[in-house]
Amino acid sequence: MNAFASVDIYCERTDPGYWSEPINALTNLSFILAAIWAFQVYRTLRAQTNQQGHDVLILIATVMAGIIGIGSYLFHTHAQVWSSLADVIPIWSFVAFYLFLAIYRIVGTSLVRAFLIYGVSLAMIAGLIALVSNLTLATDGASAGRDGFNGSLQYLPGILALFGFALVMAIRKHPARGWIFAAAVTFTLSIFFRTIDMAVCSSFPLGTHFLWHLLNGLFIGLLLQALVRQGQPRKSAISV
Repeated sequence: MNAFASVDIYCERTDPGYWSEPINALTNLSFILAAIWAFQVYRTLRAQTNQQGHDVLILIATVMAGIIGIGSYLFHTHAQVWSSLADVIPIWSFVAFYLFLAIYRIVGTSLVRAFLIYGVSLAMIAGLIALVSNLTLATDGASAGRDGFNGSLQYLPGILALFGFALVMAIRKHPARGWIFAAAVTFTLSIFFRTIDMAVCSSFPLGTHFLWHLLNGLFIGLLLQALVRQGQPRKSAISV
């Protein structure tokens, strides 16, 4: 594999140049803004409740959200194999870390039970991703990006997991249920715009991938708000 091979899978890109995707690149600021929003609320709420020190787990999740924007920016400017990894790795790292925090902190289970549920959840998500990938390849032998969904089927397990989590929160009447449901709806809409990007090229040369970035930034922001507001230790979780 040539790590410096060019990658051209988005409507906006017309050549291998650094600024061939200016809108796709700059809209990654949405992830940085999501992280800033989360940190500002985190700092305000801790000051209001006179909490000392910092919640390291929440801060790590916030920083990871910002890194998603940096990685995606690198991909939409350099557009090479190595930068595609810089794009994908932070995203899935955040998902894996947030999933654990959602179980441990937002739901409020014990640490041992959180790890058990987390392990089962990861296995189920990985299995669904593998199933979707196999079905896609079996259907037309296409690689991601030429499967009729522009590679977006890989996110289907995430959508199912999010709506499942939102349902559990609603049944429990958990204070974070509104944030999680809003995040699930936003993520679904963002995947729609990611999927149709190449399909609209002829009529809309800019494409719609930038809307995936903007909505995903909002999606990450909503998840972080649920974590910051309801993911602190149970005795200090703040109702909204």
